[in-house]
Amino acid sequence: MPEKTKLLIIGSGPAGYTAAVYGSRALLEPILLQGIQPGGQLTITTEVENWPGVKEIQGPDLMTNLESHAKSAGTKIINETIIKLNLKKYPFIAMSEGGNQYEAESIILATGAQAKWLGLKSEEKYKGFGVSACATCDGFFFRNEIITVIGGGNTAVEEALFLTNFARKVILIHRRDTLRAEKILQERLFKNPKVEVIWNSQLKEIIGIDNPLSVEGIKIENLLDKKELEISCKGVFIAIGHAPSNELIINQLETHNGGYVVTKPNSTETSIPGVFAAGDITDFKYRQAVTAAGMGCMAALEAEKFLAEKIV
Repeated sequence: MPEKTKLLIIGSGPAGYTAAVYGSRALLEPILLQGIQPGGQLTITTEVENWPGVKEIQGPDLMTNLESHAKSAGTKIINETIIKLNLKKYPFIAMSEGGNQYEAESIILATGAQAKWLGLKSEEKYKGFGVSACATCDGFFFRNEIITVIGGGNTAVEEALFLTNFARKVILIHRRDTLRAEKILQERLFKNPKVEVIWNSQLKEIIGIDNPLSVEGIKIENLLDKKELEISCKGVFIAIGHAPSNELIINQLETHNGGYVVTKPNSTETSIPGVFAAGDITDFKYRQAVTAAGMGCMAALEAEKFLAEKIV
């Protein structure tokens, strides 16, 4: 028999845990399923200096605090991953990897999004120690340093421009000889004296040291003449886009912009009543912990309202 709940929260980043706190305070007795990466993307972030009220905290510590808050508020937190979700019947049914079923009167999707990575061993080694996929999260730590950005679309150009606020120099490395970014962004990039663009090149390796773990430079390859070049830098930002973690809702919920869940204006309501989306699963614009938390609050309040009106 499936375990029944008024509110099922799928995902455990800032959106999921905040939704859990508000859902618990509304006496909905929510169940939160943490997923494959409990705590979300912040668990691979080191210092967090843009969480209101906390000058500096380690990403994993922040998520531990949020989890503890949700538990103390009354949320049942389960370390399981949902692999199948049926939103076409009501109440909704979720199936976990371990074979457990959950029957929910309302659902908050907070499965987040994952940065796209190149798949290099050295990239994995230095994630959080000089390698990042979020300029607004980590750019501040590279003041007056040389930074490299990998990519050629809107994300890469926006990241490069943002990083000029901190860096001494920003080097954008792109596989082709033209950028895919919008023309107005390209104009701003080319006019910025802090930016250098290296064309027709790909990242081959990130060079660094082990004690302390940190980036010292990169090795790139020119795709035309196959020559390799080493560049000294302290930060490497991989900016080849993000992919929403939407596997559970494909062909069930309306999506846009590459798979992000569509929500109603100024709301977390999705195309199915009783299903709400919060955080990076729906947010392709801001992708910040604090905005995700705000949406988690909204989703819980809207779920409470949905359930109250349904009973009436």
